[in-house]
Amino acid sequence: MARAGVTVERLTVAAADLADEVSLENVTVSTLARRFGVRDASLYSHIKNARDLRTKVAVLALTELADRVAEALAGRSGKDALIAFGTAYRDYALNHPGRYAAAQLDLPDEPAAVAAGTRHSTMTRALLRGYPLPEPTQTDAIRLLHSTFHGYATLEASGRFRHTPRATDASWTATLTALDTLLRNWPTQG
Repeated sequence: MARAGVTVERLTVAAADLADEVSLENVTVSTLARRFGVRDASLYSHIKNARDLRTKVAVLALTELADRVAEALAGRSGKDALIAFGTAYRDYALNHPGRYAAAQLDLPDEPAAVAAGTRHSTMTRALLRGYPLPEPTQTDAIRLLHSTFHGYATLEASGRFRHTPRATDASWTATLTALDTLLRNWPTQG
């Protein structure tokens, strides 16, 4: 085991890299063991099972995504913050498809995943301070932003936009501009 240099952290990163290469669904304990040149049983001293491995990848992905978004948001507000947040999110989803898929797993009992999810919501609320949105409208806006970012990135990654004449970057810019306009002029409930 020591010869292979297997640690929980190295396993998690290797599984995340593998997920980006072959998809999260194809990451197994066996494929990971082969990557490290060890037997499957050797990995079970570091992970409980395949679900535990996917959970670790999800927490890593949520943390990485939050770090990238936080870095992109630093010193920005309003539309600039919206563009930075959305672009960091989209870029992560497109550049790390396996990790991104793991970040979408529902892990309500995993404290690290809950903490990472809370961090995402906190950053989105920080972004929204540049817009006149009281509660409960702010929660509605958070859901809209995450749905739009996730939907756009997922459709783009699946190739759904390749048969349209407009470049995806141009549509992304238009989408962010439309979101900014909506956030500045959110309809009041009446």
